[in-house]
Amino acid sequence: MDQEWEDDSLYEDEEDDVTMSESDGIRYLHFGTEWIQGAMRMSKPNDLVLAYTQQMMTWLLFHEPHESDRLALLGLGAGSLLRYCLTQTPAECVTVEINPQVTAMCRAFFRLPDHVRSEIVHDDAAEWVANTENHNQHVVMMVDLYDAAAQGPVCSSVEFYENGKHCLDKDGIMVVNLFGSHPSFELNLRNIRQVFDNKVLVLPEIDEGNTIVLAFKGRGLETTTQQLMDRAETVQSQYKLEARRWAKALLATRPADTAFTISET
Repeated sequence: MDQEWEDDSLYEDEEDDVTMSESDGIRYLHFGTEWIQGAMRMSKPNDLVLAYTQQMMTWLLFHEPHESDRLALLGLGAGSLLRYCLTQTPAECVTVEINPQVTAMCRAFFRLPDHVRSEIVHDDAAEWVANTENHNQHVVMMVDLYDAAAQGPVCSSVEFYENGKHCLDKDGIMVVNLFGSHPSFELNLRNIRQVFDNKVLVLPEIDEGNTIVLAFKGRGLETTTQQLMDRAETVQSQYKLEARRWAKALLATRPADTAFTISET
C-alpha cells in the first residue's frame, strides 16, 4: 500500500468529472463521486464551512499575515481557502490546480474572485514545487491534494515534501490535510517528519476523518505557552476561528520526541 501512495505520478493522470450539489444553503463540489471536495455557504461565501478547512488556517497561531507575504495553496477545491485568505489577510496568493475544469466550475458556481492578489496556475503540484523558480517564495503552503476517492492525498513522497519545503521561505510553514484512518496517513506523516527534521505538530483527527499536520522550516516555531495562548485569543477574536481549542490541542498532543519544544516561559 505504501508504494501506491509514493507514486506522485498518479496525480498527472487525474481527469475526474467535476460536479456539484446543494443542501441547506450550502453548495458542494464533487469529482464525480459522493465525496465532498469543497463547500460554500451561499449566504456567506467567504466563510469556511468545513471543519478541516478552518483547521488549515492553524498557521495563523504562528504567523501574522503581512502585505509582503506570499501564500501557496496546492489544490483549489471549491476555492474556500482562497476566498478566505483574500478577504481575511493582505497576502498574495498563488493557487496550483491541475484541472482547468475545477477552476471553471469555481468561477461559474463558487464565486471564485478575480483579484489582483490572486494567481491561479494550472499545473501538476508535484511539478510546480519541483520548479526552482517557486523556491524560497512562500511563508505558508497549504496542501490539500485529493482525487475522486478523496481519502489519500495524491502527492505523498519524500521528494514531493522536500520540494515543497524548498518553496517555503527560511521560516515557512507547511500545512497538510491528511486522512487519519487511511493507509496513506502513516506514510505521509513519516515522510513529512523526515523532511522537516521532526519539526511537526499534528491536530487531533476530526469526525470527518481529516487530520491537519503543521510542519515548520528553520525557526518557524519559536514561542512560549503563554505567547501561543495569547496569539490564540487574538486569532479567535480577529478571524472568528476556534483558535483557543487548536492551541490547547497542540499543547496537549505534541510528542515528547519532537525536534522542538514550546517552552513554558
